[in-house]
Amino acid sequence: MGTEQVNEYGADQIQILEGLEAVRKRPGMYIGTTASRGLHHLVYEIVDNSVDEALAGYCSKIDVVINNDNSITVTDNGRGIPVGINSKAGIPAVEVVFTILHAGGKFGGGGYKVSGGLHGVGASVVNALSTWLEVTIRQGGKVYKQRYERGKSCYSLKEIGTCPMEETGTSVTFLPDPLIFTETTIFDFDIIKLRLREMAFLTKGLTITLRDDRTEENAKAVLTDSMIEEAKEAIEGRSLESDNFDSIARQENTEESNEEQKENNTNKKYVEFCYEGGIKEYVTYLNRSKNALYEDVLYFEGTKNNVYVEVAFQHNDSYNESVFSFVNNISTPEGGTHLQGFRNALTKTFNDYSRLNKLLKDNEQNLSGEDIREGLTAIISVKIEDPQFEGQTKQKLGNSEARGAVDSILSEKLTIYLEQNPTVAKDICDKSILAQRAREAARKAKELTRRKTALDVGALPGKLADCSDKNPENCEIYIVEGDSAGGSAKTARNRATQAILPLRGKILNVEKARLEKIYDNKEIKAMITAFGTGIHDEFDISKLRYHKIILMTDADVDGAHIATLLLTFIYRFMPGLIKAGHVYLAQPPLYQLKKQNKVWYAYSDEELNKILNEVGRDQNNKIQRYKGLGEMDADQLWETTMDPANRVLLRVNIDEEAQSELDLTFTTLMGDKVEPRREFIEANAKYVKNLDI
Repeated sequence: MGTEQVNEYGADQIQILEGLEAVRKRPGMYIGTTASRGLHHLVYEIVDNSVDEALAGYCSKIDVVINNDNSITVTDNGRGIPVGINSKAGIPAVEVVFTILHAGGKFGGGGYKVSGGLHGVGASVVNALSTWLEVTIRQGGKVYKQRYERGKSCYSLKEIGTCPMEETGTSVTFLPDPLIFTETTIFDFDIIKLRLREMAFLTKGLTITLRDDRTEENAKAVLTDSMIEEAKEAIEGRSLESDNFDSIARQENTEESNEEQKENNTNKKYVEFCYEGGIKEYVTYLNRSKNALYEDVLYFEGTKNNVYVEVAFQHNDSYNESVFSFVNNISTPEGGTHLQGFRNALTKTFNDYSRLNKLLKDNEQNLSGEDIREGLTAIISVKIEDPQFEGQTKQKLGNSEARGAVDSILSEKLTIYLEQNPTVAKDICDKSILAQRAREAARKAKELTRRKTALDVGALPGKLADCSDKNPENCEIYIVEGDSAGGSAKTARNRATQAILPLRGKILNVEKARLEKIYDNKEIKAMITAFGTGIHDEFDISKLRYHKIILMTDADVDGAHIATLLLTFIYRFMPGLIKAGHVYLAQPPLYQLKKQNKVWYAYSDEELNKILNEVGRDQNNKIQRYKGLGEMDADQLWETTMDPANRVLLRVNIDEEAQSELDLTFTTLMGDKVEPRREFIEANAKYVKNLDI
């Protein structure tokens, strides 16, 4: 795994920093959100602990199961959490790990050389936010067990059996608390699958499995008021201390019923991930919807200044850069010092090679980093003993030694590789030189899109119907397709705060275009100028003119395609708009139902059927299926889609924990390769509603 084994891992390697009281009161501080993303984060925290055992060299397999009651079980074959008495706390170390915040083997106690997780708070936070949690440990020929309810132990750690001496590991089962996760407590198999695949790529040789034991009904269940009330009664109406024996009895019965449920299950899903090639295979996976420029995935590894470095990359014939960085298997979407080291080494090494081999003329400028990274897919993964992150979100690495380590190792090993593989070297350099020339053409085109000042209305696109309010926080812009929809929207809008920018036809697919073509496209230039932020390296969100950018397209296949083209452009060139929550999708209705003097709007076939069930399916029902926004008059468009009091908007979000998968999705949908796109559509067609061909 690239890290040395650490043998000292006993009860006193578990160090205590502070208590657990605040977690249930302010869960967002620890898991970000109590919505679906935070719910799934609980799984990752427990899995991270098992992955840390793998990084230390003691774990080769992790099994994750979604049980029929929507609890999660994570089992590994690591050393097992220590069960001895912690001298400072006076209780078993495993109980310290699960009941005291900032307690674990990751705080300089010698338990782990490197680790991920929430700074070691993962196990206790998951415990605090669960209705119940059970941990089973196999260690020293014995099996131990303890149960907790809402963070408190139900009974002392007990020995429940024996096992072979060589059989070691930890199993954790937890059920999220509906009092905390009031939106949903239902896990999504596919969301967990994406994260586990990434973990397997980043930990070469580690086998991770995921199994769904739920019935189809339980996999789709929703949280009801009665479930929340039941949870409230459970926590308010009894004492844990007086109910220990009942807890133990319930726990044994649950195990039996789970076995019965597994036998009766009709919705079982199973995946297994193991990548001996690690991040080298990760690059191959991410490039599978692209045409590789050369056959090999370049892979380099080494250790310097106590930093273990892995780098894998491969160029393709696209024009977009897809580079993802990780520290101790934690994604760092904002990069940091390890990414700086990678870029420095790449730029310097390819310029040196181009000069030495006369691929660049004496009077030509050096290649920029952007030129060399055109069409690059890369993974940078470092393991470091004491990672320092900038900010609370762990999104940017700050350790200066990581920059030097990545720069040094990559420069040295890449130089040798290029000397030994001149064909690959020339292919990369030739592509970079073409990118350099295109960049110069793009620079000239870019000047035409720049506004003279933020208030220079004369520089705005002629087709833009701007709003009168100049405070961006109050303003929103609707991007609509076609003059007909644009005309209705301009009439319907609130002129003070709502701007309208109509586009003509489908915009350029930026996934297949170089920068100079993008700057030359009238529709894209209009959006860049209207938004005011600039793109790529010049992007400045403080210059944003509208805090809501709303894509309003027809509710049919063509409208969905236009929305996808628009999202592809924003994601590739202005991702900061999405990350800051400024991009939305309007939801125009599909149907209008008139009966006598009343009007209803339905946004899906299901909603229409529900309305018909309520009002009756009479002959005098008049149902109109909207083929496009242009079919609505201004009043209808305002009432259904543009009135802030009534409209439905979907905010577009980027899941930082699955950004590489998001990148791959855009490439698959909008790239050149047909087969991956067909496979994607076939796999996801079942999720599409209201398909109108």
